[in-house]
Amino acid sequence: MRNLWFFDNVNLFNLLCPHKFKEYKECHTFDTYKKSDYIYFADDAASKVFLIQNGKVKIGYYTEEGDEVVNAILTKGQLFGEKAILGEEKRNEFAQSLDNKTSICPIGVETLHDLMRDNKTFSLKIYKFLGLRFKKLERRLQLILFKDTKTRFLEFMKELCEEFGHDCEKTGDKVIEHPYTQKDIASLIGTSRSNLNVLMNELKEEKIINFNRHEIRLLQKIA
Repeated sequence: MRNLWFFDNVNLFNLLCPHKFKEYKECHTFDTYKKSDYIYFADDAASKVFLIQNGKVKIGYYTEEGDEVVNAILTKGQLFGEKAILGEEKRNEFAQSLDNKTSICPIGVETLHDLMRDNKTFSLKIYKFLGLRFKKLERRLQLILFKDTKTRFLEFMKELCEEFGHDCEKTGDKVIEHPYTQKDIASLIGTSRSNLNVLMNELKEEKIINFNRHEIRLLQKIA
């Protein structure tokens, strides 16, 4: 199934940003955040949704034991805080900047509802996005609960390939040029960075993948 981990087929920033609508442009501003800054915390009022103009944002929560659980790591053009559209009054997760130059477009829920009422196509895209986001989170939870780390990693690579991959003309390998660090990937598949590093090197020795700082290749054996 496509887009279980990400919803990147549509750049939501280009579609939703109020700055692109004449009647909202004059009173609309962007917020900037440095690395580790929080956009919101759990229990904050859920009165806005947010679009990423630039940078990277982590969405997650903390268990009762204090362990961090990462739901998503989002990049340019993506939306978060979307539960406010459906009536959530308080956040049940946090949103944190992972870049030093993260730029966020905040949209008041009432403004977004106005845009949805005025544009049926726009409204349908929003509801499609919400459906895909919830399917993605459900699928990710199933993988983390019932699959081993190797399976989770390979499934995640196939999803990344659909979003960021292309075929190498010379070898036929799938080349994934993605914006995520090893720490990001480890968080998203529910393992530690050290365990992920060991796994990736094992898969490299088995000639299943190859990788460097800038790309991951799925070799023909699994691609």
